[in-house]
Amino acid sequence: MIVPLILKKSFLSISLTILLIIPALTANAQSHQTGVIKGIVTTIDGAPAQGIAVKLKNTSKGTITNTNGGFEFKNLPSGSYTVEFSMMGYETSTADALITEAKPTADLSVQLDFSSRKLDEVIISSGGNRFAKKESDDVSKMPISNMENPQVYSVVSKELMKEQVVTDYNSAFKNVPGAGIAEVRNQGRTTSISRGFATPQLVRNGVGSFTYSTIDPANLERIEVIKGPSATLFGSTLSSFGGLFNRVTKKPFDTFKGEISFSAGSWDLNRLTADINTPLNADKSALLRINTALHSERSFQDAGFARNFLIAPSFSYAVNDRLTLLLDVEFSGYKSVSPMRVTPATKGKARSITELGLPYKLSFANNTINYAGQQYNVFGQIKYKLSPQWTSQTIVSRTRSSADGYVVGLTILTDSTLRQTVTNQDYPYYGTDFQQNFIGDFHLGPLRNRIVAGIDVYSLRATRNDASVNMPAINFKKPGNAYNNFNLTKVAPLFSTATFTNFTSINERTYSAYASDVLNITDRLLAMASLRIDRYSNLGTYFPNTDSTAGAFKQTALSPKFGIVYQIVKDKVSIFGNYMNGFSNVSGSDFAGNTFKPNQANQFEGGVKLDYSFVTATLSYYDISVTNVTRDDPDHVNFSIQDGTQLSKGFEAEIIANPAPGLNIVAGYTYNDSKYTKSNESIQGYRPTTAGPPRMANLWISYRLIKGAAKGLGIGFGGIYGSESFQSNTKTFSFTIPSYTVLDASVFYDKPKFRIGLKADNLTSEKYWSYRLAAQNPLKVTGNITFKF
Repeated sequence: MIVPLILKKSFLSISLTILLIIPALTANAQSHQTGVIKGIVTTIDGAPAQGIAVKLKNTSKGTITNTNGGFEFKNLPSGSYTVEFSMMGYETSTADALITEAKPTADLSVQLDFSSRKLDEVIISSGGNRFAKKESDDVSKMPISNMENPQVYSVVSKELMKEQVVTDYNSAFKNVPGAGIAEVRNQGRTTSISRGFATPQLVRNGVGSFTYSTIDPANLERIEVIKGPSATLFGSTLSSFGGLFNRVTKKPFDTFKGEISFSAGSWDLNRLTADINTPLNADKSALLRINTALHSERSFQDAGFARNFLIAPSFSYAVNDRLTLLLDVEFSGYKSVSPMRVTPATKGKARSITELGLPYKLSFANNTINYAGQQYNVFGQIKYKLSPQWTSQTIVSRTRSSADGYVVGLTILTDSTLRQTVTNQDYPYYGTDFQQNFIGDFHLGPLRNRIVAGIDVYSLRATRNDASVNMPAINFKKPGNAYNNFNLTKVAPLFSTATFTNFTSINERTYSAYASDVLNITDRLLAMASLRIDRYSNLGTYFPNTDSTAGAFKQTALSPKFGIVYQIVKDKVSIFGNYMNGFSNVSGSDFAGNTFKPNQANQFEGGVKLDYSFVTATLSYYDISVTNVTRDDPDHVNFSIQDGTQLSKGFEAEIIANPAPGLNIVAGYTYNDSKYTKSNESIQGYRPTTAGPPRMANLWISYRLIKGAAKGLGIGFGGIYGSESFQSNTKTFSFTIPSYTVLDASVFYDKPKFRIGLKADNLTSEKYWSYRLAAQNPLKVTGNITFKF
């Protein structure tokens, strides 16, 4: 598919402008006999030190380090300087810098003697830009800053989740531009939206973690949302054409610290969590951190509950100054009534969930008809410093998640009747991901290269044993006694005559190699080039009753990625452009016997990033073209051809600001235009139902007192908005989901030894629904108390 001309021109225009500007800037720099002092400030554990006051002694010049820990002083006369670094509550550090005509740039690397966790506490108490920490080693699989990265990504930190009293994983995504209302599937697993594509939660600490059950947020350090096709570094199995979601877990640090927290709220919510960190030996080379959670609550509807536990130990050991080992484990169990899912009637008169009139507070489920889930995630990592320029990183990830028991689906038969379908299932998933990366940071002549090269071996296997039974139709507007008779005692005997299927539903292997290089052409101009080769092997569906296999196939795909960044203001304002690729493996063949190729998604994007001490922002426009989509063969019944196309383009904006001490703002807006551009006649030109609302927005504003007797007292207010969307959208039938505006508020009191919070979600009890037509919570009030030690 041809990329829209306007986007191509924009992308080429940015690149051409950069190339024209560079010589002029270089010539201008050479005409001045002045110098520069710049550098990066980090904590003792290697994290960027944001918000550090930097001053040139005996001058009036001063600045604040940005979210990358960077600072810069320009137009300085030649001579010797003393640079002073200070942070409230800690001793001042200094470093010497020398500027000469022969060496007009002094580049400092300063490490301050306190941990990133202590720095976080200082930023909170000083009222800094608390939610703007976007630096990550996972996004590009190497340490480059947000301002150096041509890719767009969002980060939801644990600090923001604490302020919002987040007690369930899906609530955290209110802070992600364009994520929408979570689609919760039968096993409790979550799928959100990214750039018009349904995107499941399959990545943990940068590698595969096929968790097909509910995720507890107690062990989350942050959530990274990487935008756009990301197969080049992460593969097709883990990312959608819209991006991926990476869960980063809490890791040990070098001081004893902990907290115990209890939350209680509407619908019998009771939640107890603990986070304990401690060194295990005197030299602090062995560290242990344990996070746990116990959670129970019921639904606001007549039936529905959720009970779960989590145990998550994390152990690190620094064998020496070159070798570090990490073992990170999560184990959890879950019991619940399955989430509501509704299929509308295509021949009814109702064309929206509001017209249908399905009672909002009735679940059409029963607490005796439930399922149990279990999951474990084991993450092992070996880091070895090969040399000052090269690091080896070896990762092994093992996962298992399962759902056993009963789930319920609702099918609308007419505008007043529905049928309940109960499935009895045993559905475990087993995943393994092995990665070996070599990460380098070196110079070739004057050009700095940061590179990652690696191999990835990923396997996923799932078995399925299930059967379904249909219940008699009931009048959902006046259900009567039939509603009470829907329970396990009545339903279980029906499975004695049901037909069970037992088969291996997924059995696949992926073998990949990739490399990515970030080249500093100048200190302001960077280029990224990346490539992945992927060999996919699907072993097919195995049916043990007939000892037969169907659907086995193999495919090979190449996935390139290119990007360019020019910093108009060093470390503060940059323009960027990227080309990114994703692919999805497709089974089958056409009428002539030609096997299908992988679907391909090609994104062109351009935008601008800001990173000042008081504001971090990203504005971008993207265009994603999907090719090799299969559609019905008009000349041969029951066959497909592979010439279909799909388009998803739009605008995204995210702002994280600290306009005044104690005042923090997180805001986002997205517009997405998605449609099938060449497809079956029934959907050609129509918006995919999984693309969600075309327009979405999010906002959170909080203010806390940072001085005086009431220091630590704060309030928060915000909400989310989504325009009208579709559950079904074809030429012959459409079924809409109305727009929504959901408002939240909180009040909190945060002190060094304790924290008290009160949160109200959905203040106006707005009625709104997910893509699966699951009714969402009305007003929910949650109180929390946390003890710190």
